[in-house]
Amino acid sequence: MSRPRLVDRKEEKSSLGSLPAELLIRMHDLMVKARVLEERLIQMYKSGHGYFWIGGPGEEAFNVPLGLLMKKGQGPAYDYLHAHYRQSATLLALGESPIGALRQMKNTATDPYSGGRNFAGHFSKREWNIAPVSSPIEVQYAIAPGTALAQKRFGGDGITIVTGGDAGTAEGDFASCLIWSSRPGNELPILIIVTNNQWGISTAAATQHGEKHISDRGRAFNIRSRTIDGNDPVTSYLELKEAMEYVRKERKPFLLEAMVSRLYGHSSASGANFVGDEPDCIKSFEERLEAEGVLTRAEMDALRKKYTEEIAEMARQVRDEPQPDGASIYDHIYWEKK
Repeated sequence: MSRPRLVDRKEEKSSLGSLPAELLIRMHDLMVKARVLEERLIQMYKSGHGYFWIGGPGEEAFNVPLGLLMKKGQGPAYDYLHAHYRQSATLLALGESPIGALRQMKNTATDPYSGGRNFAGHFSKREWNIAPVSSPIEVQYAIAPGTALAQKRFGGDGITIVTGGDAGTAEGDFASCLIWSSRPGNELPILIIVTNNQWGISTAAATQHGEKHISDRGRAFNIRSRTIDGNDPVTSYLELKEAMEYVRKERKPFLLEAMVSRLYGHSSASGANFVGDEPDCIKSFEERLEAEGVLTRAEMDALRKKYTEEIAEMARQVRDEPQPDGASIYDHIYWEKK
């Protein structure tokens, strides 16, 4: 979609956190793309083209900046991501195509992450240091210090990033992550992220946490920590940038809690219906972009229409792709050097 004003605004600073308009437009583009993808995945599930849905509509304002700020590549010189199942927006920001998520929802043999053997949101991309997403919640917190330890020994400025939800911090894996990351003299270059949507399936976080903020737990381990508004993409970008720069330079852990929304419930297990009283990060961001003259309403509507049509066409393509053959069930059980 043509945006002629972009050329004139390329170096202009917006009052939206004084980020360049070009970056604001890029973040908005990816946020809309991610939302349209998630809504298409929900439609696929509800129309019988998938067995289960879980994802991150409502977390785009945080997950897009995370992907944009990562140092993408393979090996310890680059960033490792130990993600959970609500991060399609991060994958898109890294440059992934939406069709991979559609293929995984449909469980096709062309699914690039699991060959049709896993369900929605379970990304894995070795060439980008994206570790396989696990279904048992938050085991990634106990695994992530391993890549951070390798990076500590390797040197350079690559860091490990691990993400999970607020309910999962009740698991011992989260405590293990804090302990292993903060041993005196052996601190690890790891950014520990909690995206707090204030729900654990159907259990309100306020009934489960004695601390004011989950990030407060970092103090017991001498880990620098902060709680931010993850529904604001400008705040998220600036705070993530600062936290990542700290971990890269100091080679020490940082605990970042981002308050986010959950717009379609926990998953298809809870109905995957729109929750109207949750703050919508895209709606609020678009209001600011329009007020500041960065984008017009017509441009934003055209962008959503464009992605709706493109992803719908991808979904139609995926419907005709083959399911995995039974003989492939034993593939990828053991590691094989490629």
